[in-house]
Amino acid sequence: MATRNEGWVWLIPLRDLDPDARAIQLGAIANMSLVPGQDRFVGDPLRMALAGLAEESRRPYVVEAGGNAVGMLTLQEGAAGLAGWPDDQSAWLLRGFLVDREHQGRGLGTLAAAAAVEAARKLTARHQSGESGVVLSVNQENSAGLSAYRRAGFIDSGPYLGGSAGPQRTMFRSFSAKASA
Repeated sequence: MATRNEGWVWLIPLRDLDPDARAIQLGAIANMSLVPGQDRFVGDPLRMALAGLAEESRRPYVVEAGGNAVGMLTLQEGAAGLAGWPDDQSAWLLRGFLVDREHQGRGLGTLAAAAAVEAARKLTARHQSGESGVVLSVNQENSAGLSAYRRAGFIDSGPYLGGSAGPQRTMFRSFSAKASA
């Protein structure tokens, strides 16, 4: 089932699609591109989606707005430490998040990040797995990402030096927090 936020941003879980629908969405992901320089903050969209499908702990989503695939993201359970969080189990990890260059600057990243928190909350309730929110790490030079996450209600939890692309900020949003945008 898709998760909807603000009536126009949907998260479509790739795992829940039949093979034909999944192939269509993977084709849309393969055609996504980044603004020059953003590739140092996020990987290849298709590779991220395929990695998400291949690993049981990951749940990849297509971000859809206005009937178009505009981005993608992955929620991962049991991996919060990869973002500098003190333990792996108390939060979902938001990773591999991007908005296609043609759709950037419209607030879709903020809406999708907030929708990801709602999707994680529902997964936690369904599986009774005990997470209290969503954590991520974002490169401290990625000002657009930092701003979008703050507007989506994520709180800066401090520096994280474990990222391959340089110094990061660990950000967290509890399921009870509200977005400010």
